[in-house]
Amino acid sequence: MKKLLIRSLVALAVTTSTLGGLSSCVKDLEREPEFDPTSALVYNDPANYESILAKLYAGLAVSGQQGPSGNPDLRGFDEGTSPYLRMYWFTQELPTDEAIIAWNDGDLPELNRLTWTPSNTFVRTMYNRLFYQITVCNEFIRETTDSKLSERGIASTMAESVKQYRAEARFLRALSYFHALDMYGNVPFVTENDPVGAFLPKQTTRAELFSYVESELLAIEPELVAARQNQYGRADRGAAQTLLAKLYLNAQIYTGQPKFTEAATYAKKVIDSGYSLTPLYKNLFVADNNIVAANEIIFPITFDGLRTKTFGGMTFLVHAGVGGDMDPAAYGINGGWSGYRAKSTLADKFTDLTGANDDRARNFVTEGQKRENTDIFTFTDGYALQKYRNVTSTGVKGSDTGGDHPDTDFPMFRLGDVYLMYAEAVVRGGAGSSADALRYVNLVRQRAKASTINAGQMTLDFLLDERARELHMECHRRTDLIRFGRFAGPSANYNWPWKGGVVQGRPVAEALNLYPIPSSDITANPTLKQNPGY
Repeated sequence: MKKLLIRSLVALAVTTSTLGGLSSCVKDLEREPEFDPTSALVYNDPANYESILAKLYAGLAVSGQQGPSGNPDLRGFDEGTSPYLRMYWFTQELPTDEAIIAWNDGDLPELNRLTWTPSNTFVRTMYNRLFYQITVCNEFIRETTDSKLSERGIASTMAESVKQYRAEARFLRALSYFHALDMYGNVPFVTENDPVGAFLPKQTTRAELFSYVESELLAIEPELVAARQNQYGRADRGAAQTLLAKLYLNAQIYTGQPKFTEAATYAKKVIDSGYSLTPLYKNLFVADNNIVAANEIIFPITFDGLRTKTFGGMTFLVHAGVGGDMDPAAYGINGGWSGYRAKSTLADKFTDLTGANDDRARNFVTEGQKRENTDIFTFTDGYALQKYRNVTSTGVKGSDTGGDHPDTDFPMFRLGDVYLMYAEAVVRGGAGSSADALRYVNLVRQRAKASTINAGQMTLDFLLDERARELHMECHRRTDLIRFGRFAGPSANYNWPWKGGVVQGRPVAEALNLYPIPSSDITANPTLKQNPGY
């Protein structure tokens, strides 16, 4: 199913150079466009619309037109390192109690230590990636209004499809604005209604951006295809409802006003849409998870070993977790990169790392590895993790026989997370069923072959730890720790290795709950104000 979108990306290469490209080594993508397309030329042909939509989805996975060395969407940073998912993983996982990376690439160690500044390259590249994605979504939305379609004489049957594509583009823009809201707070704000070309975008407040993302998602909710009815890999109503649940669950952080009832309401809408847990936890993260985990995955970032050849995204997540005594062939790859591994605080969330009491603990590789993270730059200091693999559920290697690029999709939204969000919203006082909340938590634990809990055990502390057990390395942890008041500031009474730049960990300034607006953008747009504390 996921191959259809990937094929659309190939068509895009010869039609939309003005919109930027995608990272691939497919031979079709090595051709230069035969003409110099403009928006008018691109959008005049109805056959192009699906390909342009595919480009918007590809923006989450890849970084340019030709692969890790040529025609990038963003200049000024290594193309293989800079894709959206890889930057998002760095900024959401490395500053937390879950992950540490051995690489000394530029200012990457500042993420391990929570010592970044407004000039940090990775903070800047994530920010730039967000606004590149927002920009290309804005252009598609601008060019697909009813009036534009009418001017071009687009047939009514095709116009209906384009309206659906437009709703999906609005979802993708809302997703990136949600990430900007969560990570950077008060950011520049641009929509399809702003002029095309050079101007200084005005800065919005975090509360205003919350309201905008909420209004966009509520507006497109009825316009999107019903949950589980769209092509795999494309946004549907379930994806929008999941994002609304996440938005509401974090509303107190973003606006100062709790919305836990709304979080529970939207999580329940998703739960009631017919999704189901994948019977085996490990199958959520294998090369054929688009098939064996399709009933649980609500919104993936899709990858294909033959058609999305980028060193970011899943290529990074599979290769960089392999090192030490681990056998790369067991993970369907040609070599490990000795990059990230678990902080000891993640291992502490499990009582037994053999997996005898919890299948999720089987992700830890302890042989040849130390538990403690004494040295950031030594891969064997910390247990390795084997969560992501380029091997199918039946043990077959992925489609890239060279072992470079995996077929494994990244599950950005999935049902296990929604179950835990519902439970948390109810425990925090949101209107909902406590019995259902307990049942959903126990469904997650039963799938992992872990013991069930009773109502008295379903506390916020338990749920924070359970989210680590279930969702580690899936880009949720920084947001979770901030929501629970455990990340930064004087009241965050929780340390982990290298927090604050010392091996035992120490408290850090509350300002670190937000990333800074990059110095480069402050310089380019003097109307912007830096986040407090930077």
